[in-house]
Amino acid sequence: MPDFNQQIIDQFRANQGQVGPPLEGARLLLLTTTGARTGARHTTPLGYLPDASGSVFVIASAGGAPTNPAWYHNLRANPRVTIEDGMFTREADARILQGGERDEIFARAVEADPGWAEYQATSGRVIPVVALTPVGTPTANVTRGGDGLKAIHDAFRRELALVRKEVAESGPGLGSQLRINCLALCQGLEHHHLMEDGHMFPHLDGQHPGLAPALTRLRREHQEIKSLLDELQKLVSGDGTDPATLLGEVERLIAELDAHLTYEEEHLIPILNEIMP
Repeated sequence: MPDFNQQIIDQFRANQGQVGPPLEGARLLLLTTTGARTGARHTTPLGYLPDASGSVFVIASAGGAPTNPAWYHNLRANPRVTIEDGMFTREADARILQGGERDEIFARAVEADPGWAEYQATSGRVIPVVALTPVGTPTANVTRGGDGLKAIHDAFRRELALVRKEVAESGPGLGSQLRINCLALCQGLEHHHLMEDGHMFPHLDGQHPGLAPALTRLRREHQEIKSLLDELQKLVSGDGTDPATLLGEVERLIAELDAHLTYEEEHLIPILNEIMP
């Protein structure tokens, strides 16, 4: 019977970061480390916490085992690692958090999912927390331009659905990690649209003048969505934010963004697949 981790890795790579039960819907990445003794490469699927800084955090829980996992020992010896998010593969530098910084991030994790506290209690050790900071230029895991655009859009759709679920289940207040999940999502969407406005759309302007009406509409919608994102970030950053109000704004963003992404896909995917076959 195939190893469980290998099944998850294979699903992840075959489906642009999506996996089935029991990890369906989880925020996952693939971490590849270099063996401390062997020098061999080892890949492990891990849950992660987003951060507004652009780094992500992983927790060396090993399911509450009394010893740290092998991947943690590997990155202590060789902190340059590789991470895969389903769309991109990139190098990253691993940094083991210490003292108050470690405690703050672990508390954020526990606030979002009490299961981390259970792992801590059963492990008999201080569970390490590691920051992974991407370096260099990422490599796309999808080669055709239009297919890559669709994969990026679907990743945003999945993250939005996850944030919506987290807001709906948040109770009377917003936890620190949920606020950061929302902010990181907003920043990611803004960056994606800036890259389209600054690079992809000007290229299409010159090569495909027939797309002018569609690109005009897409640029206008980028500005409208930016206004929604600005409002969402204000809500998330403020004190005493009502989760019901935030949920309504998230649902409004989901509806308007999905309509925008669908229109963009209809008009641009065939052209981009032709340009980047």
